[in-house]
Amino acid sequence: MSGVSGWDRARWLWLAALVGGISYFWAVIQHLDGPLIWAWKTSGVALLALWAAANARSTDGWLIAAALGFGALGDYLLDALGMLPGAAAFATGHLIAIALYLRNRRSSLSRSQTLLVFGAVPLALVIAWGLTRAAEQGQMIAAIAYTGGVAVMAATAWASRFPRYRTGIGAMLFLASDLFIFAGEGGTLAKSVTMWLVWPLYFGGQALIAWGVVSTLSKEARA
Repeated sequence: MSGVSGWDRARWLWLAALVGGISYFWAVIQHLDGPLIWAWKTSGVALLALWAAANARSTDGWLIAAALGFGALGDYLLDALGMLPGAAAFATGHLIAIALYLRNRRSSLSRSQTLLVFGAVPLALVIAWGLTRAAEQGQMIAAIAYTGGVAVMAATAWASRFPRYRTGIGAMLFLASDLFIFAGEGGTLAKSVTMWLVWPLYFGGQALIAWGVVSTLSKEARA
């Protein structure tokens, strides 16, 4: 691709996404709520999705844009309609992301990388069970099932060809944020503690995922 790249043309969307996502943490600390706050919450990942779409030049580019888009929808639905609609949107995004990462599997993994990839899912499931075992059975099962989806997403991201120190770590941060949600809901940690962890881990994870995938695909499109 000649001329100005999609990354350069749409860099303002990346910067706007960071402003939206980082600034929303103030609303978390202040315990703000309402439709305008829900839109503010959604803005960070929604702008990441738009940035990914602006750079999309292939199926993989549209897949990451769609995965981020469903993440933004989940952000909104969690507050506007509740846990189940929000979780359904996030689960759809995870499935799309898993498809993307499987399409872009790394050709080989070291022993330590293989252990992490195959250990992430069972370890996350055990942690989720431990954090939610005091809850109602239906809630516990739903939490464990959802955690399984996030963990598979994180494991496949780590095993993909995208940069581990961006996309791989970002996906692991996303998984950690959900586990801290369950820790707060289950009473293992006080919500006054988890509120300082969940949003930074989640948005930081989404931003790293987007950065790793979109920048890699953009460089390949320019080659």
